[in-house]
Amino acid sequence: MRPLPSGRRKSRGLSLGVLALCLAAARCLQSQGVSLYIPQSAINATVEEDILLSVEYSCPGVPTIEWKYTSTWGVQKIVEWRPGTQANISQSHKDRVCTFDNGSIQLFSVGVRDSGYYVITVTERLGSSQFGTIVLHVSEILYEDLHFVAVFLALLAAVAAVLISLMWVCNKCAYKFQRKRRHKLKESTTEEIELQDVEC
Repeated sequence: MRPLPSGRRKSRGLSLGVLALCLAAARCLQSQGVSLYIPQSAINATVEEDILLSVEYSCPGVPTIEWKYTSTWGVQKIVEWRPGTQANISQSHKDRVCTFDNGSIQLFSVGVRDSGYYVITVTERLGSSQFGTIVLHVSEILYEDLHFVAVFLALLAAVAAVLISLMWVCNKCAYKFQRKRRHKLKESTTEEIELQDVEC
């Protein structure tokens, strides 16, 4: 195999050097892009609880952070802000959301309808972005259901006690009425017998 002419070797070395430089620059840019960490990707909560949707991001510069809510009812934007500026909170979540500079949000007094997927998107100025998802499941408090059942059973027991008392009073009254009636019948038959004796 013949060696390449020196001009071709130089151009080939130059193109390999440019390629290596481009790869290094791409790696450098990639390492400086957005990274997102979600410590807890699934949260179980009960009604009326305050929930922290916790995240951590790293990004050169100040990114734009956006949270959306996805459920069977559709997709809804919750909040968008840049750390250090006023948050743009949607009308549906006014007074229910608190934002933090690390990208986390807190939801106050969650309900069953808040169950679903919460998607965070962190976008830097150059357009690089990362997104993550947290699943939230909100359930009714079990002891409230038991409390309702206990109150309902107590109410039924009270109604039953009142009905039994009324039946007892009615029974006593009927018994007294029957005794009086028997007594009157007995008196009337005695008087009739006495009258018959007198007539004889």
